[in-house]
Amino acid sequence: MARFLIVEARYYEKLNDKLMSGVRAALEAAGHSHESVTVPGALEIPGAIALADETERYDGYVAVGIVIRGETYHFEIVAGESARGIMALTMDGLAVGNAILTVENEEQAEVRADPKQKDKGGEAAKAAIALYDLRQRLA
Repeated sequence: MARFLIVEARYYEKLNDKLMSGVRAALEAAGHSHESVTVPGALEIPGAIALADETERYDGYVAVGIVIRGETYHFEIVAGESARGIMALTMDGLAVGNAILTVENEEQAEVRADPKQKDKGGEAAKAAIALYDLRQRLA
């Protein structure tokens, strides 16, 4: 059994609840334990994962958040930089699943967050588990 940390940028509460439900269900179905922490926004997720990894308490991570396009360029910065930060962590060997949804509107977020529809939270948890399993196999 592995220990996973879910790092959540909790801005859209109802949508995040659905993402978190999918993440938890996938981790528990695989027999893994999990804890969760919240951060102010998606840009803080990679830093929080890096800080948590210094403790060596966790075997993998799942990043959870929702970024919805607005009227300014801020969407591109948050979407791109949070993804870049998570990719850098995976390139450093961490098992990270990315459930930071980057969407045009709330309707798209609803479909992707809902475990009964696209279940992007569950998919991200399964990706983190797959990377953890690969690391174990190659170690």
